[in-house]
Amino acid sequence: MYFEKDYVYHIYNRGNNRQLIFFDDKNYLFFLKKIKKYIIPNCELLAYCLMPNHFHFLIQANDSTVKTVEKAGIERNMFSESIRILLNSYTQTINKQENRTGSLFTQNTKAKSLNYFPSKDDYGLICFNYIHQNPMQGGLVERLEDWPYSSFREYIGFRIEKLCNQHIAGELLDFDLAELYVQSYSMIDEKNLKHIW
Repeated sequence: MYFEKDYVYHIYNRGNNRQLIFFDDKNYLFFLKKIKKYIIPNCELLAYCLMPNHFHFLIQANDSTVKTVEKAGIERNMFSESIRILLNSYTQTINKQENRTGSLFTQNTKAKSLNYFPSKDDYGLICFNYIHQNPMQGGLVERLEDWPYSSFREYIGFRIEKLCNQHIAGELLDFDLAELYVQSYSMIDEKNLKHIW
């Protein structure tokens, strides 16, 4: 993955063959701890959602994101390396828990820049809402705030610990926290979704 500083990216991956990646509540909580350890230090996290067989992050690249490190004589992007470590360590834990072997996630985590369109702020906000609407659209909950593994609960004050940089998200995506709840339920035009994948 290649990143440019200050650009906004939709990061996502799913279970190999669309299989489950989260089997119970403690798996989601463990993954959130891994996000705090590996992702937060290497980007500005704007939104996230963990679903039973996939996950989404919306990030802004910062100095740490674009920094490179040398591993086995190869220059690697710091953020890509953080994703790799997160997924590998999580996979090892799940493989042990589920008495399984092999890959849990698809081979390549995707990173879609939302800055290559004339209205980048619009696509950032569309992606932000899409990420939060995912559990409701997937039939897991009836209200966005009922899904415990998304940043929506952070933004509306239902979670004390905050992983997202809400200040930067508000500035970049041009939303008002007071209006966020109502705006988050807005329907997303299907033709706009192709720009966030």
